[in-house]
Amino acid sequence: MVLVFPPSKRPWSDSLVKATIEGMTITFITGANKGIGRETARRLIACGHTVLLGARDRGRGEEAATALGARFVPVDVTDDASVAAAAADIAEHEGRIDVLINNAGVQGPFGDPGDLTAADARAVLDVNVIGVVRTTTAFLPLLRRSDDPVIINVSSGMGSLAFTHDPSRSESHVVAPLYASSKAALTMLTTQYAKGLKGIRFNAADPGYTATDINGHSGFQTLTEGTDAIVALATEEPGAGTGRFIDRHGEIAWS
Repeated sequence: MVLVFPPSKRPWSDSLVKATIEGMTITFITGANKGIGRETARRLIACGHTVLLGARDRGRGEEAATALGARFVPVDVTDDASVAAAAADIAEHEGRIDVLINNAGVQGPFGDPGDLTAADARAVLDVNVIGVVRTTTAFLPLLRRSDDPVIINVSSGMGSLAFTHDPSRSESHVVAPLYASSKAALTMLTTQYAKGLKGIRFNAADPGYTATDINGHSGFQTLTEGTDAIVALATEEPGAGTGRFIDRHGEIAWS
């Protein structure tokens, strides 16, 4: 059962809603109105999760949530007030989350790094790294109300030194200085969270080269293939490992 009533149209009190969803896995996904985030939402709903679909654009977010059977929660991960409001909204209506998927991301300029500006770097890092810190901190109180809290950071093989130096891999043929740097930072951030915050599982997922807007749909993987690692981490049994970096084929070495 998935509860899809918006707050203004629910036929029951919030206390009854919270009691009804008490035994369900409640998952909040940022940047979920399209691409990897939306497909992750679709698949987790099919797995029985109650999905809270986060997006910056209200119109697109509401459309996606209605189509999938999720509840839309507006959130802009670059804005402290927006993230705090999203956490307060969920605290009021669901009371907790079990899984936080930090999926929102931007690519920044590709190609010649000679023209990069500080503003370019700030824009990418504010979403891909600082946005993850901002969202994680705001949602920790809600996660700590879960019996098995999980945080999944959607990273990339583009942040792997080994992958970007391996001529046999597609990552080595792309020049994306800010995107790659931000994802390298995100994977390291994941390990530090895993070491420093006990009782919460922190893992990173590499979707692989998946056809999405971010690469002009040039990726050779389908959206379903690109969400395999994220869905696997979100549906693991309690007690599964922390501090891991995985793709759809298994665990990736931290290098």
